[in-house]
Amino acid sequence: MISLQNLTIKQFHQGLLRKEFSAFESVQAFFDYIEEKDTKISAYLHLTKDLALSQANKVDVDLAEGKDLGILAGVPLAIKDNILVEGEPATAASKILANYRAAYDATAIKKLKEGDAIFLGKTNLDEFAMGSSTENSAFKITKNPYDLERVPGGSSGGSAAAVAADMAVAALGSDTGGSIRQPAGFCGVVGLKPTYGAVSRYGLIAMASSLDQIGTIAKTVEDAAILFEAIKGKDELDSTSTDYGGVMINHHTELNLEDIRKLKIGLPKEYFIEGLDKQTGSAIDEAVKLLKSLKIDFREISLPHTKYALSCYYIIMPAEVSANLARFDGIRYSRMQTHAEGGQRNSASSRRRSALEEIYFRQRGEGFGDEVKRRIILGTFVLSSGYYDAYYSKAQKVRRLIKEDFDKAFKEVDVILTPVSPTTAFKIGEKVDDPLAMYLSDIFTITVNLAGLPAVSIPAKKCKINEGETPVGFQLIGKPFREADILGIGRYYENLINK
Repeated sequence: MISLQNLTIKQFHQGLLRKEFSAFESVQAFFDYIEEKDTKISAYLHLTKDLALSQANKVDVDLAEGKDLGILAGVPLAIKDNILVEGEPATAASKILANYRAAYDATAIKKLKEGDAIFLGKTNLDEFAMGSSTENSAFKITKNPYDLERVPGGSSGGSAAAVAADMAVAALGSDTGGSIRQPAGFCGVVGLKPTYGAVSRYGLIAMASSLDQIGTIAKTVEDAAILFEAIKGKDELDSTSTDYGGVMINHHTELNLEDIRKLKIGLPKEYFIEGLDKQTGSAIDEAVKLLKSLKIDFREISLPHTKYALSCYYIIMPAEVSANLARFDGIRYSRMQTHAEGGQRNSASSRRRSALEEIYFRQRGEGFGDEVKRRIILGTFVLSSGYYDAYYSKAQKVRRLIKEDFDKAFKEVDVILTPVSPTTAFKIGEKVDDPLAMYLSDIFTITVNLAGLPAVSIPAKKCKINEGETPVGFQLIGKPFREADILGIGRYYENLINK
């Protein structure tokens, strides 16, 4: 019988090759476990059973025929429901896309299919990836596996919760301002946001196109690296993607401590401030002490424009949201069939409106949730005549200054270490009526997206579900296309705390 507990990609691959289980058996075991476990956690929006079983059969046939299997062959993955999988629902957790099925595969999905990975299902998120708690989903609230009264983070909360609860070996998410790293930190797993352009965004339902990036969520740094290696690279369907010129971490060999010691780590004074809760601060301090014990060189650095990052982000991001969500106009991606009864119920009021008004009220008005509407309105405002120069243009200038801060810092250090979030996972409902408090939970992650840098969230300590501990993550930020640096330090740290 296959054990799903703490199963990593490499462990799965070795078990499959040794014929300890078949791909088909593993998929069935995962679906049985999800059926039992997900009633409490609500990580998945829908399962892709037919697809998964057909993928598993192919892997088993290839194995029986003696074909070489890649390291991802047969590995059961969870996919955030704003990433397209051909023929499967892609709702972005919004009512406006409740009936939409993807007409094609995202490039990242296509690459994973080529590697014979298996997709268990589509995971929950904040609607159109707008949120930090997965409470903004139109369909359900995902719960943190470590404490069912707490949020899993967002917007990739479903993916992080699925991996943390052993309902998938690893997962894909998307990160616009921390949406992979923050839920990974809250759920005690590893979350990698690659360099902007390192992974194609083709087939990702766009939120803010200059900030969005598909990334990986896994149980170990090594797994995050394996999954990233499979999806990275240039795509002619995404003009912002690029040939990956970075040095990849070699997951087949042991790490060399001397190579790790050559990397200088910066601690930005602007990130270690009042407002960092005691548990988070203590866990980060312990992580730094452990790395210092390896004789790694730490230096205090300054990122002076960090204080403007939140304001800058919440001007640029809504502006791009306003433009990207204009395509959901009530005609395309229609949701009318879900409201067939609405025509009867509202027939009197309908006669008083024009046909176009009716479409907009019923499609966009009812289809979008409050947070999505808030960001569309804000974005439309900052792009409107008379306000563009006052807000959007200035925000772009501040964005450049934030990037220049990082450029300057990286002349002194190779990697920057920060908290992922000011607090541990907060209670469900605690911040839902206070948008500013919710936005502040991403204050340490949004600068990375503004500057287009790679970053990874790593558990600061080992926590076990049902033992009362709340996970804390720390963040390693790297130079563009130097994922190998942050993953290398992360792997070494992970090995230390797992001894």
